[in-house]
Amino acid sequence: MADLGTTLNGQHQSTHRAGPPAGTAPYPASPAPHTAPAAAPGPLPSLLIATRHGESTANVEFQLAEAAGALSVPISCRDADIPLSLHGRQQAQALGRWWAGLPGADRPRSVWCSPYERTAETTRIALAQAAGLGAVPVSLAVRYDERLRDRELGVLEMLPKAAIEAKHPEEAARRRKMGELYYRPPGGESWADVALRVRSVLRDICVEEAGRPVLLVAHDCTVLMLRYALDRLTEAQLTALEPVRNCSTSLWRAEGGRLRPTHWNDTGHLALG
Repeated sequence: MADLGTTLNGQHQSTHRAGPPAGTAPYPASPAPHTAPAAAPGPLPSLLIATRHGESTANVEFQLAEAAGALSVPISCRDADIPLSLHGRQQAQALGRWWAGLPGADRPRSVWCSPYERTAETTRIALAQAAGLGAVPVSLAVRYDERLRDRELGVLEMLPKAAIEAKHPEEAARRRKMGELYYRPPGGESWADVALRVRSVLRDICVEEAGRPVLLVAHDCTVLMLRYALDRLTEAQLTALEPVRNCSTSLWRAEGGRLRPTHWNDTGHLALG
């Protein structure tokens, strides 16, 4: 039995329940809840769905660079302007089919999206696919919010691991010592910095999307910090999680005055596509 907990508006609640449904990724054990009295439950979306964008051209280039130990990647545009790869566009189509296949009451009619090109493109493709299947209106509104953007890496931006070790050895050593949650590269953000803006946007979503299912389209680090904030993970639990997969789905359902996790980092719908 996993003790799953949610932190919202500074309060933590937990419940014992069985593991996730078959075919979904399991949750690690959560820490014991604190004993502070619970506040009255606030507004919540009926269902919160978070996904990472489809595979980007940068994802492909970094995989090749890491395999070869290269010191650079052939990317000249801003991080915000990186598009999807062909495979990423196919993943976004599969996400749209999954969206269309949800029960009517769980089908998001509202989307909050990072303004980066790879997330915006994922949203456009998934929305077009779902609308083409008659599941959502073609004119469904998308809200672009910069608080959902990817982690900013400052001087380490667009540098493969080998390049960081070669060009910034002091930063590489400081990163290993401090850990990803607290390490902030010069000009960039730590995971904790990202968590602050994720908590901020989450408060707005809970108020503006109260009682409705909502879809968030964001990035690896942003979705991780959403999980960190909602489920009150420890640093060890957070860093033990595998990276969020492209176009995976993670779900939290409103139940008993809080958002309860049901799926995490699931990609079964991509295999079906």
